[in-house]
Amino acid sequence: MPKGTKVDKDFTIMAFDYGTRRIGVAVGNTVTKLGQPLKSIAESSSDASFKAIEDLLKEWQPNRLVVGLPCHPDGTEHEMSAKAHRFGNQLHGRFHLPVEWVDERYTSAVLEGNPDMRDNLDAESAALILEQYFLEKNWIN
Repeated sequence: MPKGTKVDKDFTIMAFDYGTRRIGVAVGNTVTKLGQPLKSIAESSSDASFKAIEDLLKEWQPNRLVVGLPCHPDGTEHEMSAKAHRFGNQLHGRFHLPVEWVDERYTSAVLEGNPDMRDNLDAESAALILEQYFLEKNWIN
């Protein structure tokens, strides 16, 4: 959706902070433009992780998905960037929802200093990724 586009209806958007051990998940909508941390998925296999994601998608029925894209401080991509792209492409292929990527360079760093976030860091990071998405897309209701 182009920047500053008028939204004719409320969109629910689910965001993911992808990691090789855990996947943080958050949800939000174009009305509040806030991310709500849901959970961190730490399954033993990718099939089990995608099943957990499928269950969340059925529950929340988002209109689109957002995946955090890790980058170096100078904005260049690295090994985890490719893995996040692959994860987003798998989400699109499995669930047929639009997927967008958001620069997540500083989301975990912002939260790691807060001891209250330790148990749910990945889901909280996903919430920040979603809020960054809302800011970047300049949603207008």
